[in-house]
Amino acid sequence: MTLTRKLLASYLVLVAAAGGTLVVAADRSLRQRLTAEAAVEMTREAWTLADAARGRGDLALDSLAHRLSTETGRRLTFIDRGGVVIADSDFPHGGLGQLENHATRPEVREALAGRVGSDLRRSTSTGRWELKVAVPWERGVARVSSPLPQVDAVIREAQGAVWLGAAIAAVVGALLAFGFSASVARPLVRMRDAAQAIARGESPALDLRGRDEVGDLARALRTVDENLSRRLRELDRERSEMAALIAAMVEGVVACDAHGTVTALNPAARRLLVLGPDAPAPSALELFRHRAAREAVESMLAGGTTAGLEVEHDGRTILLSGQALPGGGAVFAMHDVTDLKRLETVRRDFVANVSHELKTPLTVVRGYAETLLKDDPAAEVRRGFLQVMLDNARRMQHLIDDLLDLSRIESGAWHPEPQPVALAPLAADVWQAVSGEAGRLTFRTATAPDAATILADPEALRQILTNVLDNAARYTAPGGRVEVRAGREDGGVRIEISDTGVGIAGEHLARIFERFYRVDPARSRELGGTGLGLAIVKHLVEAHGGRVEAESVLGAGTTIRLVLPLGPGTA
Repeated sequence: MTLTRKLLASYLVLVAAAGGTLVVAADRSLRQRLTAEAAVEMTREAWTLADAARGRGDLALDSLAHRLSTETGRRLTFIDRGGVVIADSDFPHGGLGQLENHATRPEVREALAGRVGSDLRRSTSTGRWELKVAVPWERGVARVSSPLPQVDAVIREAQGAVWLGAAIAAVVGALLAFGFSASVARPLVRMRDAAQAIARGESPALDLRGRDEVGDLARALRTVDENLSRRLRELDRERSEMAALIAAMVEGVVACDAHGTVTALNPAARRLLVLGPDAPAPSALELFRHRAAREAVESMLAGGTTAGLEVEHDGRTILLSGQALPGGGAVFAMHDVTDLKRLETVRRDFVANVSHELKTPLTVVRGYAETLLKDDPAAEVRRGFLQVMLDNARRMQHLIDDLLDLSRIESGAWHPEPQPVALAPLAADVWQAVSGEAGRLTFRTATAPDAATILADPEALRQILTNVLDNAARYTAPGGRVEVRAGREDGGVRIEISDTGVGIAGEHLARIFERFYRVDPARSRELGGTGLGLAIVKHLVEAHGGRVEAESVLGAGTTIRLVLPLGPGTA
């Protein structure tokens, strides 16, 4: 039911209640007034009756009662002092014996006591409601009774008038109530519509012109809407910032409810857990196959905390940390430390390799120096010792220089400065420096016309060629062949350095560009290699934006292939 109908129904109930109350009050008031007037008139008639009956006998009284009753329309009764009915206009004289003794009637008691008595009750003789008035009489009591039909008629007429007035009042009141309830309900309905609009996140239509309580409510609702809109904008901004922050995190973040159902996870978490962008996430307890990780998730869902738990997942090492949420559930972060672990391994191996590479020449230098200090060998022997010490010092110097070059390149402190370089003359010059005995190996260059000149940092290119050609010269037997070829390739220049040396087994080929990796460590050290040459080559080529790869057949030779970009403006 609408508010207008409720108000209208309430007003109609009030009007009906007021009309009913008015009818009841009017009926009672009229009945009392008309009854009192009838009692006064009947009292006069009773005194007249008493005077007329003075000195008469019983039969004369009976005749008088019947005659006067016919004239007045009243019931007339004479009662002696003992309460016995002597005459009654409603009963024949012979039938009076069947009437009860009237000594206990209220009006009779009053009259016997010398006062005027009256009473309104249902008559036991006639069965009608009658008004009875009794006055003292010389032999007892003279009583006049009337069923008051006139009173009832007047009351019924008055009741009809009152009911008619109540009906008119109800109609008028209904119209007024409808108008009033509509005027009261209309602004409240607008308030309701405005509140519903606010609940839907829409702008409410409010009438702020009123100066009454409804206007105050509209202004208060407008303030609520403005404050709520501002707070919602702030929450949206904070939520967007938080979502962007979590999405940009390199750590995987997973949130779940108290039942373990995943409610949110960022892109990093999907990558670590190998889940597609739109793939549904399983339960938090099923995200990991590692037992310790599942136990940690169970602990967090039970209200615990996990910090820095290292687990293996899909071939990667993950640090798992998290804690329970106050309202139930948990949030945990996953940090991929696979690369850090690998770098730590590389660092540890690097330190061990450098230590090992320096230990051998240092041991040689120290041994020969101690020998020279303790003994006094012949000049020729002394010269040989000093030569060995010098060779090992140069070996250490070469290692240190390579380490410094590699560190400088990897740190980003060095950037190539490309310029046109003629490849064939540079390759011949480098070969002359690294080949040693002339004629031991056959060396030649073959460059296509469009690749005779390349765009590269001259010193870097010299160091690249030096390291690759030095390896070719070391591992190619006398009579072998070393060749440098160059030609165009899509988007760059391809340089190939091939030899007919011992070659490299397939299981070693993928690692020859790692630092200190040697296919034959004993032979490499014997030939004076540091194990850093090809690592330096790889970094220098990649610093130019190129790539390097190797092909080899064991016992048939090796080809190192470099691809350098043409550079802007190169035809």
